[in-house]
Amino acid sequence: MNKKKGMSLFFGGLLPIVVFTLIDEYQGPFWGTVVAMIFGCGEIAYEKFRLGKIEKITLISNFLIFILGVASIATDSGLWFKMQPAIFEAFCALFLWGSLFLKKPLIVSLAEKQGNIFPLETYSLLKMLTLRLGIFLGLHAILATWAAIAWTTAQWAMLKGIGLTVSFILYMGLEFLYLRRKMMEKNKKIVNP
Repeated sequence: MNKKKGMSLFFGGLLPIVVFTLIDEYQGPFWGTVVAMIFGCGEIAYEKFRLGKIEKITLISNFLIFILGVASIATDSGLWFKMQPAIFEAFCALFLWGSLFLKKPLIVSLAEKQGNIFPLETYSLLKMLTLRLGIFLGLHAILATWAAIAWTTAQWAMLKGIGLTVSFILYMGLEFLYLRRKMMEKNKKIVNP
């Protein structure tokens, strides 16, 4: 990861969570939400002026922050703001499953956009990866909903800031090992029919 992207992740991802958590703890959900929305605007401005473009994922994530932030301010409850990760993860899971329903698995589509062409067996493996990744994100969305409703703000922030990142890296590492093993088995069958 280059330095610009690392700084963007810190200031656009982790820092707003820490700030929201601290401000919510001492000043309440209204000010915590207002500051988080300001950080969202800062993230968009940073990407536009420093990196030259705004990523779609940044726009979608911050759109949710603004909509749910307004709901949190209107109800004077941080719950709506805390629901942003759960809604975003559920949306991603549905998007992955929808791509399967449309017979164009997202992971296959992304790889093909980079010029890769797959044999039928590899296509099948990537199709199943798309399904499993959707399940992972769906389960994490359920956990994030529970965290927003029942956990403290600090516990919720740990799940959003560190929990998803660490669990996603571990999950994708296991997926990589599984896919590698399957590909090796396939190659052995080709060599020793």
